[in-house]
Amino acid sequence: MGLTKQYLRYVPSAVFGLIGSQKGNIVFVTLRGEKGRYVAVPACEHVFIWDLRKGEKILILQGLKQEVTCLCPSPDGLHLAVGYEDGSIRIFSLLSGEGNVTFNGHRAAVTTLKYDQLGGRLASGSKDTDVIVWDVINESGLYRLKGHKDAVTQALFLREKNLLVTSGKDTMVKWWDLDNQHCFKTMVGHRTEVWGLVLVSEEKRLITGAADSELRAWDLAYLQEQIEDPEEPNPKKIRESSPGKQERLEAKDGDSEMDGEPETDETPEDRILSCKKAGSIMRQGRDRVVSLAVDKTGRILACHGTDSVLEVFCVLSKEEVQKKMDKKLKKAKKKAKLNSSQGEEEEEDLEVNVEMTLQDEIQRVTNIKASSKIKSFDFIHSPQGELKVVFLLQNNLVELYTLNTSLAAPQPSRTSRVFVGGHRSDVRTLSFSSDNIAVLSAAAESVKIWNRSTLQCIRTMTCEYALCSFFVPGDRQVVIGTKTGKLQLYDLASGDLLETIDAHHGALWAMSLSPDQRGFVTGGADKSVKFWDFELVKDENSSQKRLSVKQTRTLQLDEDVLCVSYSPNQKLLAVSLLDCTVKIFYVDTLKFFLSLYGHKLPVICMDISYDGALIATGSADRNVKIWGLDFGDCHKSLFAHDDSVMYLRFVPKSHLFFTAGKDHKIKQWDADKFEHIQTLEGHHQEVWCLAVSPSGDYIVSSSHDKSLRLWERTREPLILEEEREMQREAEYEEGVAKEDQPAVPGETEGGSYFTGKKTIETVKAAERIMEAIELYREETAKMKEHRAICKAAGKEVPLPVNPILRAYGNISPSAYVLEIFKGIKSSELEESLLVLPFSYVPDILKLLNEFIQLGSDIELLCRCLFFLLRIHFGQITSNQMLVPVIEKLKETTISKVRQVQDVIGFNMAGLDYLRRECEAKSEVMFFAEATSQLEEKKRKRKNRRKMILTLT
Repeated sequence: MGLTKQYLRYVPSAVFGLIGSQKGNIVFVTLRGEKGRYVAVPACEHVFIWDLRKGEKILILQGLKQEVTCLCPSPDGLHLAVGYEDGSIRIFSLLSGEGNVTFNGHRAAVTTLKYDQLGGRLASGSKDTDVIVWDVINESGLYRLKGHKDAVTQALFLREKNLLVTSGKDTMVKWWDLDNQHCFKTMVGHRTEVWGLVLVSEEKRLITGAADSELRAWDLAYLQEQIEDPEEPNPKKIRESSPGKQERLEAKDGDSEMDGEPETDETPEDRILSCKKAGSIMRQGRDRVVSLAVDKTGRILACHGTDSVLEVFCVLSKEEVQKKMDKKLKKAKKKAKLNSSQGEEEEEDLEVNVEMTLQDEIQRVTNIKASSKIKSFDFIHSPQGELKVVFLLQNNLVELYTLNTSLAAPQPSRTSRVFVGGHRSDVRTLSFSSDNIAVLSAAAESVKIWNRSTLQCIRTMTCEYALCSFFVPGDRQVVIGTKTGKLQLYDLASGDLLETIDAHHGALWAMSLSPDQRGFVTGGADKSVKFWDFELVKDENSSQKRLSVKQTRTLQLDEDVLCVSYSPNQKLLAVSLLDCTVKIFYVDTLKFFLSLYGHKLPVICMDISYDGALIATGSADRNVKIWGLDFGDCHKSLFAHDDSVMYLRFVPKSHLFFTAGKDHKIKQWDADKFEHIQTLEGHHQEVWCLAVSPSGDYIVSSSHDKSLRLWERTREPLILEEEREMQREAEYEEGVAKEDQPAVPGETEGGSYFTGKKTIETVKAAERIMEAIELYREETAKMKEHRAICKAAGKEVPLPVNPILRAYGNISPSAYVLEIFKGIKSSELEESLLVLPFSYVPDILKLLNEFIQLGSDIELLCRCLFFLLRIHFGQITSNQMLVPVIEKLKETTISKVRQVQDVIGFNMAGLDYLRRECEAKSEVMFFAEATSQLEEKKRKRKNRRKMILTLT
């Protein structure tokens, strides 16, 4: 490498200390055939699968960069759909843990995901107000539904009909007919955002939760559509009319529902839907509904607000409601008999008294109070009546409650919780042990010791609000400084609190271990710096001595102390004050030596290099300044972060240092060359602190997103020019995705109805197609030349083979184009063709004709053909040269598609036959079933014998 300075790259190694992040929702998943044992929770960009019984993490679904915002398991339980902050959706296999399918269509965070009943389609709603329906099997988008004016909050497929219902923050609930992708009804009965909706009572009732304490219920009815023309645009009238007209139209709908006799044998196309408000259920919570859900059987309904209470309701069946009404009727009769002696009046009273209300149909079961605010929940209702409810709580905790709904007054009980793997609040201090193996993290309620290699929590000790910490030399004890100004000394072997000392009257902001390891120094908000020495004192409880600390000296200052640091030779002490300066004192005499001033806001963090030559200071003014400790001169001021610099640490035995900022980033700098070396991105919130291991091989950082991240130094050299180049490329790729979408003839500006989104992958795929077409053109031209040369020479001349075609196994140029088409991801195909210039389209159409005649990959080729015809319709039809090509395509496509159809039909019939054969031959039955069938056969045989005897 010559004269250039070599750096080593740090890479992300692991995310730990996190049980579940707040942005996404928790869901039950089926693993190894077990339901109700495993849950999937979002964990920053990953998804963790926790075993509730053991409290262990058993699988990590690895994400890329963006935070997870939404989870939805598939109906077969084999896949999990994950929505991200940038609008992408990935589908993971729960068997292998791999994400094979990616959908890019939304321009903002995914807010809701729902599968249809069979799991073949997936509806996604986003903050960009669009709903997209994806074909999971074909791995492509079907259509984009536009209509909401604010973020979509929920989307549901109907089981019986090809309809979709969506709710949004724009107060609307919209009904979509998926056969023609048209919104045929908009419900405007809400005054605030609609946060959730569910379908109950065999999809005859819709329940919506809004920003008030009411759950509104709507009765749904399917009507026969009128055939007369004037009635046809009725749904459109509803969508565009004012609320007053809306109510009248809905009233008309209600009347027509009463008049028309609902028939059962009609196709969904002949029906339109009407909904009428049935009433409302009052929740106990006064704030908005955060989530509203119903179990798979549609019997249990549950919802929660922004507090820690989940309200559980039971949706009664028709029989149960009837029983209830009969009881009411009896009571009413008794009451009427007592009140009146006349028979006629009694009957009149009866009619008044037994009106069926919504409360008779939807009954409150109980409330479940969790230990903290609920962020999301999921539940499973077993046929025996047991309800399992799992909560993801605000304080990084997962809790499982069980409830027996078959009892008259069910009491919820907490059966398990996942809590060991993380702190309840943000980690404010981190430290490494001297052997690089143990990591200490301390938050507002506990100190945890982690094993760096296994990332397991070895010890948890309760503490007060911790602000700073270190391992005592020997790694057997730790010292914590707290917000109340106390020093807490813990023994690691037993996990006991050895001693609590009142050190400062205000917050104890910083501590620094002396280089001779005999004591340490503390700085606090009471404007003092105190010096402490370790000592051994006799323990009252045992004969052995234990470690303690005693105060030796105090340095009183004029301002609050924010940070303290010893120089490595223990001659100087640097103290950062609230007046934005750093004062340096001699340790032995406590005389003033230097004042470092220049920061506009207080210095929050600082560190002195291993040789005592440099001191680096990080401030709330977003700058890092590097000073010489000999004269106190500022070598360089670096604009380090886009927000306050929260932490700064030198790498041992070097002049490289790391800074952590509120802008979610960690950066590495060279204090000699004043260069930015590397940015470690990964945290999604403010980074509070970091710790560098004594060897310099590991870094641990903590953030407001509740995660702890481990970064590891690799042997890979990092070259600054290459790093800058990679950064520029990443910025370009980000810019490509944000560019305007390609214009499509006949579409309004900003109204892209295609489901895809332009990404760097689609641009690259389009470039690959263009390169393949150019290669095909060149090779066909070469072929023509070669034939002419052979003809002129009168003999066969060897043809040089293109190295690319040779790499693919000496295939023809047209076959190479087909290979390129096959290599494009199904979800990116349409968007890649959309980016393609029209000059390549005539060649592609000719090649498609060739490929379709060969009869392979008909489905893929037809998708390409129909899409190109759709977007370039005008240019293709006006081009006389393409008329014969289109005519040929018409013939070949129709015949080949029919052939494929016949093959599929034949295969389906064959499979059906095989299924019947297997069922007939199947001898694997349950024991009880087998014995009952045997008895049935014996009985039939006896009957047959009797018949034969009677006949003979």
